[in-house]
Amino acid sequence: MLAIFLQSLIIGYSGAIMPGPMFTYTVDKSIRYGIKPGILVSLGHVFLELILVILIFAGVGKYLATDSASIIIGLIGGLILGFLGFNMLKDVYLNRISLETKIGENDRQDNMLLAGMVLSATNPYFIIWWSAIGMALIMNAYHSFGITGVALFYVGHILADISWFTFVAALVSKTRHLINIKIYKTVIVLLALCLIGFAIRFFTSSILHIMGS
Repeated sequence: MLAIFLQSLIIGYSGAIMPGPMFTYTVDKSIRYGIKPGILVSLGHVFLELILVILIFAGVGKYLATDSASIIIGLIGGLILGFLGFNMLKDVYLNRISLETKIGENDRQDNMLLAGMVLSATNPYFIIWWSAIGMALIMNAYHSFGITGVALFYVGHILADISWFTFVAALVSKTRHLINIKIYKTVIVLLALCLIGFAIRFFTSSILHIMGS
């Protein structure tokens, strides 16, 4: 059983440390709000993963891996990431950003929890991973140790996500005093361009799928 847990933890880290929309969003929010974004965004992410694990057991996983599902998720994900990226650029242009800590704003924190779910759900590569690799790993854990094996797999996987994004948020928040407003605006622009880049990648990938089908 320990092998199942460690395997899940290592595979979880290999996926979590890869740059992506959720990483970009976490860095942006951590500069302003401290360590909490890392926890809240990752909790939203792992809650969606719990839903996916349940859906896979219910037999829905094979439908999530279809080309149609990938196209729809890619189009929606592209639109959402594009909106987030352009909104960040607009905030910089209109001088709406600051380095003032606002951790106490509950609506901001709730939005970050929801953002973790939305950014994950609209990432076609995340869905494809769970529908293919994740499903195989879950079934292997189930055949080895039943529901206990699945629980160990899930715990190991989410610990990787939570610990990594919390670490990223802590690192960013601890070094935020070294960042002045000009540097911050530059960072926001770069992060916004990254999100827009992901948006274009998701959207064009879906369009190419449609044209090729």
